[in-house]
Amino acid sequence: MQAKHKLLIIDDHPMFRDGVKTIVRSNPAYEVAAEAGTCAEGLALTRSIQPDIVIVDISLPDGNGIDLARSILTYAPGARVLMLSMHSKVDFVVTAFQAGVSAYLAKDSSRDQLLQALDAIVAGKQYLDGSLSPRVVSELLTRPGAETPMADASYGTLSRREQQVLRLLAEGLTPAAIAERLFISRKTVENHRTNLLHKLGIKNPVGLVRYAARMGLIDLDTQD
Repeated sequence: MQAKHKLLIIDDHPMFRDGVKTIVRSNPAYEVAAEAGTCAEGLALTRSIQPDIVIVDISLPDGNGIDLARSILTYAPGARVLMLSMHSKVDFVVTAFQAGVSAYLAKDSSRDQLLQALDAIVAGKQYLDGSLSPRVVSELLTRPGAETPMADASYGTLSRREQQVLRLLAEGLTPAAIAERLFISRKTVENHRTNLLHKLGIKNPVGLVRYAARMGLIDLDTQD
């Protein structure tokens, strides 16, 4: 009997992971070996179980999935990464393929599309959901200046707590609401905001929202 392809799912929403697991398990060629809710957990599991396929969300509590994909492929070079995200902007898609992912799907893709994507990448092909064809992506990857702000090294200087505060500020939460969610004081949140502005070289909170959108932490089009 042929061995099953071993999958790792990395997404911070347990209910969404459950849905993906149900779909994956409908095909006997695949098995879900592990799941994680953060970049750190996902990378640790990648190193320990050496999955064949890793399904990754772009927006995670402690970083973005595109940077994580690069790390995954460093520690498990034989793995295939399938990016599953709510973000469909061209820059996100292009940067993901530049990072080495094999497939990119929107989170509202159908069950059949997910299974087709898995079959495609196992066969050594690329798979792209949506109106952009693989040929268009290939052209975009070779265009001059294709590098995007997603690789901004400044993000790596932020602590995990600062990354959390950045994401919540960008989503429109007030310092008081963030303090309540993270069980810290409002003053601490305001201190983190000040540190974020300084570390990222950003002049105002509006700039933080735009920075977070470029990093793939939020989709600017969904903000009021």
